[in-house]
Amino acid sequence: MRKSKSSNLPVTILGLSAGATFLPMVVHADIYVTNFASDTIGKYTNSGAVINANLVTLPALDGPEGIAVSGSDLFVANWNLGTIGEYTTSGDVVNAALISGLFSPTAVVVSGSNLFVSTADGKIGEYTTAGGTVNAGLVSGLVAPNASIAVSGSNLFVTNADDGIYQYRTSGAVENTPLISAALQSPWGIALAGSDLFVGNSDNSISEYTTAGTAVAIPLVAGDVGLNGPWGLAVSGSNLFVANQGGSTVSEFTTAGNIENMSLISGLDQPWGIAVTEEVPEPAVLGAIVALGGLGLLAQRRRAAR
Repeated sequence: MRKSKSSNLPVTILGLSAGATFLPMVVHADIYVTNFASDTIGKYTNSGAVINANLVTLPALDGPEGIAVSGSDLFVANWNLGTIGEYTTSGDVVNAALISGLFSPTAVVVSGSNLFVSTADGKIGEYTTAGGTVNAGLVSGLVAPNASIAVSGSNLFVTNADDGIYQYRTSGAVENTPLISAALQSPWGIALAGSDLFVGNSDNSISEYTTAGTAVAIPLVAGDVGLNGPWGLAVSGSNLFVANQGGSTVSEFTTAGNIENMSLISGLDQPWGIAVTEEVPEPAVLGAIVALGGLGLLAQRRRAAR
């Protein structure tokens, strides 16, 4: 039986004494999915319920692939338009051509006030979230045209479908090319959570590595469970969401590799990119939890969520 989403409600206690520090955990997450074939972005709850299947549509985007979220902004790589478009999480168009003149952009990630964009000519460019160009050729010579990107601090991790996972500095300097190669099966999607990399492979499996390149689980999710083209990966708390480009679904797993729901979201049309926004308890809510006897209440919630 699938676990209740209420398992995300507790907060983690870092100290038990008076004045203890409380670290809020995710209580709600919205999922955004790009549909390449229907030229749409859909918005869903983390339980799979539809919020708006056509949050953004033509002509504001065309051939959407990669997607990134930052606050209330969505940044989307439009393959057919050669642009990075900016939209709000409510579906409003901020600037459909925030960055233009790109060669078939495939992926976009946000790091602070900067965007890193991969393009089908084997390059990664760096831009500001306001659309300014920092370095259009930050990285070049990539093997595969559909590279996916993950960023952590000053490190970029890039899928090269013919040659593994490459690591660069955000300055463009080469760190490891490749960082990971053995046991990968033409890697496609990539997601980062802490010091762990989750990689979707062309044999429909998902592998887990550390950011140092050490294998954690190969495979984490086997290729015979029903994935079909795991192009888009996103992590939220202890959940891993996978957009099945060939299967028209989003699947959900735990980060330990357990199946939660193979068809959490269905009826999609070549889903390519996926992004998740997270909400945590407001300070007032946390204060109320403490005032009501936080430890006992949290313990009850944990027991109820099991």
